[in-house]
Amino acid sequence: MVFQQTPLFHDPSYGPPVTMASEPVTVLPPMPDDTEAPKRQAAPKRPGTPEEQQSTRPEPRVDGVRVAMLNWRDPWQAVAGGAEEYAWRMSRHLAGRGADVTFVTSRERGQARVETRDGIVIRRMGGKFTVYPLVMLWLLFRRREFHVALDCMNGIPFFSRLVLPRRTRVISVVHHVHDLQFNAYFSRPLAWLGRFIESSVASRVYRSCPTVTVSESSRRAMREKLRWRAPITVIHNGSPPLQPVAPDHAVSEAEMGAPAIVSLGRLVVQKRVSRVVDIAVGLRESRPGLRVHIIGRGPEMETLTEQVHRHSLEDRVRLHGFLTEEQKNAVLSGSVLHVTASEFEGWGLTVIEAAGLGVPTVAYDVDGLRDSVRDGETGWLVREGQDLTDVVDAALTELSDPVRAAEIRRACREWAARFTWERSGVAMTRLIASELADASENGADGKGTTAAEAGT
Repeated sequence: MVFQQTPLFHDPSYGPPVTMASEPVTVLPPMPDDTEAPKRQAAPKRPGTPEEQQSTRPEPRVDGVRVAMLNWRDPWQAVAGGAEEYAWRMSRHLAGRGADVTFVTSRERGQARVETRDGIVIRRMGGKFTVYPLVMLWLLFRRREFHVALDCMNGIPFFSRLVLPRRTRVISVVHHVHDLQFNAYFSRPLAWLGRFIESSVASRVYRSCPTVTVSESSRRAMREKLRWRAPITVIHNGSPPLQPVAPDHAVSEAEMGAPAIVSLGRLVVQKRVSRVVDIAVGLRESRPGLRVHIIGRGPEMETLTEQVHRHSLEDRVRLHGFLTEEQKNAVLSGSVLHVTASEFEGWGLTVIEAAGLGVPTVAYDVDGLRDSVRDGETGWLVREGQDLTDVVDAALTELSDPVRAAEIRRACREWAARFTWERSGVAMTRLIASELADASENGADGKGTTAAEAGT
């Protein structure tokens, strides 16, 4: 079968025309509602509406589109997390749809400056802070190379809009508002500066750029805290495909504990994993068989180790560190409850990962986590004034009923199945194709002026 290809847009200075072709694809079920909440309640959708047509139309190709993915870290760095997973998954999907993707990021000691993985060129430069000016300079010298830049804002953006031509479509990616994170890591003056840049400066620079975030509560926080006025699209994180635990990786009840709870994620300050360890102290007498499993690595490992020794919890808390995918799934599936004490999240990547294995989560009622945990269905939220240990204890009591536990496990799996990286990648591809089509219709700025030159 031959499909007609039509030019998506063409600017001679960018090289040959870029085309977008229709092709047969598997039609996925509608994604969770990612549209901006209307000011009044919308009428129920009926078959054949534009919204349903949007969710079922074939995914476009983006052959020849040159994309710069700008992200603070890459997935192979020591403290990489959900933001890095998201950026890499989107990069891989776009490359699979024909885009030429360059992943631009910082460099840890021992990492190659340039390498290629999965057909994606990775360019590393600078450290934790110097990466920002170096990437801006790198983009300035290559400002005619890219059709699209995905500028991932980890508190501080790369300000690519200031150095790239107006015809280059810049899409801002913001996982969550970082006001509390600035307070956790920096002195008061530096925290104020970070908040000022994130709100007053970034929101102005990117006011004409489409923005992507990963949850409805993050979008709401951007509107309320950052006064973000650019259009915001929610494209959720995906979840790894469910991998059954092989018999040779299964962990016995004697090793896991009864009951067993688990915490999965990076060991960094804002995750507050010490509160999960405190659960073992609080339930030492009432639940003598309980064991807490901590999976992950990060700078807080030493602090957690000292906490375990201080409270003599060696037989009740196990710090696993990094585990392979098979080992991690074995511990997750052997637990009855996943607990995250994070202070803030853009989403809850580990929540959905645990739910895919039928494991519910207890989490604080904060941005991101209140979206990924369906309170009373796939887990429990710790409200203001409640104690984490008390909520975990109540959850374990509820899960001791086999009928109720089976109901929750089923709800977890059904909820997790709604989120896949394929669906998220399709949404991102459609957004990029729409932006390029819009640029073609409205005409490119042939002068190639930057936003700074144009007075932004």
